[in-house]
Amino acid sequence: MIVEQEKTIYRGREVLFRCATADDGEMLLEAYKKVTGETPFLAMDADEISFTVEQEKAFIEKNNSDPHSLMLLVFVDGRYAGNCSYAGKTASRRTAHRASCGIALLREFTGMGLGGITLERLLAEAKKAGFEQMELEVYSENTRARKLYERLGFTECGRIPDHSRVNGESFDIIRMYKRL
Repeated sequence: MIVEQEKTIYRGREVLFRCATADDGEMLLEAYKKVTGETPFLAMDADEISFTVEQEKAFIEKNNSDPHSLMLLVFVDGRYAGNCSYAGKTASRRTAHRASCGIALLREFTGMGLGGITLERLLAEAKKAGFEQMELEVYSENTRARKLYERLGFTECGRIPDHSRVNGESFDIIRMYKRL
């Protein structure tokens, strides 16, 4: 899905939300490698990312043409800061009211409230698209993210013990949801 871009001023800085285009493929792939190297709280390590720029471009185009998915890029003062996205659980009419979301910000843009306004924008778009429930997963040790999700109204609804291991350390995954 493609939505209209939006500019806002947040804490004295210009923040732009816009959908990705195929031209963003290389930038997004490099940023993904960087952010996965900055945190243990994402699905894989930077050296495990093996898809190509062409595959990233194809993913962007597929995502943009899917009425049940949205990826928003976030720029602060003209610099790429990260992205957030949702994907509907539309394999069945029984689950079509639900979507899952995720967010990844480059480390230099964390701790400034950007995650909150980014997720608020994403949740508003999901509600406009007709979704009634948003879901996410968060590492148990990622207390900053958990506090953000709770502040935005997400509630814990389950846990998977020993979901992931990072450098020999075991992490649980907490499942959370929010009614829209």
